[in-house]
Amino acid sequence: MTDFQTVHGFEDAWRPPVLPRRRTPRAILSPGGSGAGDDARARLARVAGRAPEVMVKVTGRTRDPGHLRAHLQYISRNGELEMEDRDGALITGRPAVRELADDWSAIALADSRRRATAPFSLCVVLSMPAETDAATVRDAARAFAREVFADRFDYVFTLHTDAMHPHVHLAIRALGDQGERLNPKKADLEIWRQVFAQALRDRGVEAEATPRRARGVTRKAERTPLRKIRERHESGRGEPARVRRAAYRDAAKAAFTGQTARTPWETQLLKRQASVRSLYLAQAQLLSRSPDPADRALGSKVEAFVQSMPQPDSQRLALARELRAANGAISQERESDGRDRGR
Repeated sequence: MTDFQTVHGFEDAWRPPVLPRRRTPRAILSPGGSGAGDDARARLARVAGRAPEVMVKVTGRTRDPGHLRAHLQYISRNGELEMEDRDGALITGRPAVRELADDWSAIALADSRRRATAPFSLCVVLSMPAETDAATVRDAARAFAREVFADRFDYVFTLHTDAMHPHVHLAIRALGDQGERLNPKKADLEIWRQVFAQALRDRGVEAEATPRRARGVTRKAERTPLRKIRERHESGRGEPARVRRAAYRDAAKAAFTGQTARTPWETQLLKRQASVRSLYLAQAQLLSRSPDPADRALGSKVEAFVQSMPQPDSQRLALARELRAANGAISQERESDGRDRGR
């Protein structure tokens, strides 16, 4: 047992915004269980020390035999990379990849309850920063997949090392062994991140899986389809996404027409961040009164972590600043051109 204490409500700083409704994997410890205090202290130390955050991302779904075959060919580099299934068998070569795709497609099409738009497979990427050992990422991904899917869903995975970050592509058959369908929600993804982070820690890699708000991050990461549309537009090969145009219109109102009053969502964002930061600071104060020097040192580290958190921000206000800066630069350039012509 441990005598490590937390302030009332401290777990709220780490709690996902939506609680899971499905079966929780065994790798996730329940609050208040054996060793819960040690777990909380270790996690607080990792968070304050800015341990790398794992990425577990659903990148898409395949919805017909051709799409499924193309995806498996892509992640296996046309059969050149080994894919491993849930039984540990290795799948290599283009014929074996095609056979797997055909088998999964036949199972999906044979389901009499299947809707026309039901996916054949789910595509997931698990990633860590560049300095992480690639083989360890692969081994942790194997443990993650076994923990979360092996007793219900078939899957294959393969390691990619041709990008800056070592990452694993995981393809999971959407139709389970007992006829259940894989349809993860936001809460499930939070649990998946925690399982992957634990698998990495079990292999000696410091890793965490906290909600954005626990790190002071208030702006969502750009979704992959939107990023691709933006990149095409910036290279002159297409129009900006509608959602991006709408975001700039809202930002322009804040930048140039004085509509800077916070929206209800922005007000809630500030309140949530104030609560998270106050919980950290209260925990730091509690640790500072501990007779244990290690606890006092951790308290100082937590306080420094809070001080280094970014200021709460929203996409609308960030874009408004971007527009004002761009407008100011254009105005200065015009003034400079005018002075040059007047000489």
